[in-house]
Amino acid sequence: MAKLEYIWLDGYKPTQSLRSKTKIEKDFSGKLEDCPNWSFDGSSTEQAPGGSSDCILKPVFICPDPQRKDGFLVMCEVLDSTGAAHESNGRALIMDDDNDFWFGFEQEYFLWDPKTNKPLGFPEGGYPGPQGPYYCSVGANNAFGRDIVEEHLDVCLEAGLNVEGINAEVAAGQWEFQIFSKGAKDAGDQIWVARYLLERIGESYGVAINWHCKPLGQLDWNGSGMHANFSNTTLRTAASEATFKAICESFRPAVAECIAVYGADNDQRLTGKHETAAITDYSYGVSDRGASIRIPLYSVQKGWSGYLEDRRPNSAADPYKVAAVIIKTVKSAKL
Repeated sequence: MAKLEYIWLDGYKPTQSLRSKTKIEKDFSGKLEDCPNWSFDGSSTEQAPGGSSDCILKPVFICPDPQRKDGFLVMCEVLDSTGAAHESNGRALIMDDDNDFWFGFEQEYFLWDPKTNKPLGFPEGGYPGPQGPYYCSVGANNAFGRDIVEEHLDVCLEAGLNVEGINAEVAAGQWEFQIFSKGAKDAGDQIWVARYLLERIGESYGVAINWHCKPLGQLDWNGSGMHANFSNTTLRTAASEATFKAICESFRPAVAECIAVYGADNDQRLTGKHETAAITDYSYGVSDRGASIRIPLYSVQKGWSGYLEDRRPNSAADPYKVAAVIIKTVKSAKL
């Protein structure tokens, strides 16, 4: 007997959450094509009215579930009762059928203590010392929640997710993992499955995962982002500063369209401080972490061939929607 955990995104706005339920299958092959469509009550997830509540789960990605005997994790798209992509289905927006676009997402988050309603490492009656010693830190005075982070890394790797690294981040209790994939849909699938695994591991520790981009408000602490590193064949083989700048310029008229899907409350994070550009501005520059889009030094050293980093998406953004708007914008560039 195989345990298939069907995972999907609900219809809550402005930020969707993960949902999941278990399907038992006999003699399961472990292959995506042998995962049947399933259904769920959309009236309980803001995705359908009570009088016509069935929504369809279409499996699109599968990997082993290392924490369950005979288990598999099955990421799904949501379809409406007619079989069309549901309006909440961001994955359906991605126009990258040939996987020419490569994405590396840098997912930041806070480990959150529900008892104190503060990040791990924050004393109940106040605040820790100012940020500075926490980034890539070691030692019990500066690194908080490492057991959770290490377990998450091991589980992701055992599941076959392409995690490229982890590190403690600038604020106390803040961490990051990075996932890379050749193909926008696959990159989004892997981020969502990794988020699911982190949420589930947090349950066993009694620790919540706070994805909000600025959970500490306007205090002098960094927010959380999901920087999107991206390339296509044009960028990877450009050998041209003019091509890079033309693609960067293509984002200037698309600022509003991008910000609309780069995560809720991003005005709280994109202030021009704490390694961000102001949400009202648009800029790009070589090795500039205060710009909207950073041109990595790597790309310049490779003769203006490589990738770009959009630093505006926040930690709660849907990677599907982020990838979709980046692909659309890059394709609009006047080269």
